[in-house]
Amino acid sequence: MFLGTHTPRLDDKGRLFLPAKYRDRMAAGLVVTRGQERSLFIYPMDEFVKVAEQMRQAPTTSRAARDYMRVFLSGASDEIPDKQGRFTIPANLRQYAGLDRDVTVIGAGSRLEVWDSAVWDAYLEATEQSFADTAEEVIPGLF
Repeated sequence: MFLGTHTPRLDDKGRLFLPAKYRDRMAAGLVVTRGQERSLFIYPMDEFVKVAEQMRQAPTTSRAARDYMRVFLSGASDEIPDKQGRFTIPANLRQYAGLDRDVTVIGAGSRLEVWDSAVWDAYLEATEQSFADTAEEVIPGLF
């Protein structure tokens, strides 16, 4: 499970150093793709296969499902990190997420999310109060 918040920097070639605690899990390969709120999602390859299989179960008669799959899968790039845990985020995905140098990588359970650090800070500030206010409604019985 991916947890926590990390603040690596992209290097001049658009490469991201994976946080050390996640390198073994991603060593065999990963998929980086568009996420929500202009973030990027990073899945270990085996987890991405599960997500893609779930998408295949969606009805192709649903325009919303087709649109979602097109955007999600067309932006996907499979990568293998080097021995230092670096991999290149393709230019089109860096542009989509507005990534320049300072990024925030958050653990989101089965995936990592990569955000421009300023965008993440603004998002977190805007959503922290609603997080506190709606925990019971969003996930009943959690607390």
